[in-house]
Amino acid sequence: MRDMSSSPQNTKQHGAIDSPRLLREARTKTGLTLRDLAAMAGTSHSTLAAYESGSKSPNVKTFDRVLAAAGFTAEVRVHRRHRGTSGLTKGDELIAVLELAAEFPTRHTKRLEAPVFGPTP
Repeated sequence: MRDMSSSPQNTKQHGAIDSPRLLREARTKTGLTLRDLAAMAGTSHSTLAAYESGSKSPNVKTFDRVLAAAGFTAEVRVHRRHRGTSGLTKGDELIAVLELAAEFPTRHTKRLEAPVFGPTP
């Protein structure tokens, strides 16, 4: 079976598995139609379409069954989350930075107002 590892390009930004994209990719790489793959996986084409669109989420057993029917397998790796010195997760740290950036003025004056350092002329 071909490997569809959950590498960074195979995951959503928050780290969860992007099952709609992986299922669609497995089906299109094998050249199967929704109806063909659904029949091979023992599900309906409308359910498979809902999985691929993200309107429904398959459980792990169903996800594996559909991938196996397409000739693929999924591999999930566990990685320790890194925390900065602030103790926040990277996502929370990013939110804090974006909130801080929102506090800066968005319109700038034509002349830069800054304190003068050193002797003035």
